[in-house]
Amino acid sequence: MSAKRPRPVASRLRGTPPTIFTQMSALALRTGAINLGQGFPDVDGPPSVIAAAEEALRTGRNQYAPGPGVPALRRAVAAHQIRHYGIELDPDSQVVITTGCTEGIAAAMLGLVEPGDEVVVLEPYYDSYVATIEMAGGVRRPVTLRAPDFRLDVDALRAAVSPRSRFVLLNSPHNPTGTVLTEDELRAVADVAIEHDLVVITDEVYEHLVFTGSTHVPISTLPGMLERTLTLSSVGKSYSFTGWKVGWATGPADLVGAVLAAKQWLTFTSGAPLQPAVALALDEEPDFPAQLAASLEQRRDLLCAGLAEAGLAPRVPQGTYFATTNVSHLGWADGMAFCRALPERAGVVAIPTQGLHDDQDAGRHLVRWAFCKEPDVISAALRRLAGADLSA
Repeated sequence: MSAKRPRPVASRLRGTPPTIFTQMSALALRTGAINLGQGFPDVDGPPSVIAAAEEALRTGRNQYAPGPGVPALRRAVAAHQIRHYGIELDPDSQVVITTGCTEGIAAAMLGLVEPGDEVVVLEPYYDSYVATIEMAGGVRRPVTLRAPDFRLDVDALRAAVSPRSRFVLLNSPHNPTGTVLTEDELRAVADVAIEHDLVVITDEVYEHLVFTGSTHVPISTLPGMLERTLTLSSVGKSYSFTGWKVGWATGPADLVGAVLAAKQWLTFTSGAPLQPAVALALDEEPDFPAQLAASLEQRRDLLCAGLAEAGLAPRVPQGTYFATTNVSHLGWADGMAFCRALPERAGVVAIPTQGLHDDQDAGRHLVRWAFCKEPDVISAALRRLAGADLSA
């Protein structure tokens, strides 16, 4: 009997490498390096929220939650949107709870994008965008945020739109660059979307983690955009519960319904005892994200000053957990080579962002550093970088 042929990875995934965040976090574990790569905090969110999850575990909230999410959390998300942005939503038809924003992205792509549809998307990308657009059979049309300023090029945005374009996949505050799109930049996106009848899918997981001098403006609040915008967010970043994987999609009922249509075949539901706790976070701990943002701004300044002293001057981000540096002056072939050598050179791990670009020249030497760690961890990493030979 002949040996069975190993089953290959399906063609829709064959060109998609493992997520760079998993690769680099594994490298940190293997080498014992300080992980300034993957964006997860060292400290959990509010104790009251953890206590609410414990109470839910003890009091029988351990079976399937409703597919769209527990009613209390859908109401809390709707209340959050009106409290912060004046966006009125029906929690029964315009809110669906997802397994983190990552599932929200996947469900949006699978529920809305037809094979051959073009998706205009800002690069560098959060890496699940590429994978899920390809899974859905879509075609990405990149618009590059270019170093050193990482601002939206409106002419490039307009040039990216073709007769086959159906969607804009937006991310602001933007991972990995830390750019917060201005209202003028968002109006340019809105103008293009309205002119070409595009749906905007907007990833706003860092909506509350914006620093002095910048303001997050949801694109759905701009004229003509409420009816054509699907908004994705989560509790993970704003409340330091990244491992809970509780997110949401909001917007017009038909767009939210498309997310639910796909989500029901992905996870159906998840995190039943966590959902009431997240509702409590949104309803009863509304000040926590602002306090977190203030703390992160201090840690941003610590990291950026230390990187500059180590010869890695960053672009100071306006939001998120991340700062970006260009390492081309150090003589490395690319950021990947730099980041793979860094654990042995300095005992630190960072993320090369070249794999988050279609435009390889634009991203070749860019490296992302996370500052969501405790100040002593950041300081220890900076001491290691300052004492290392970082040249090729």
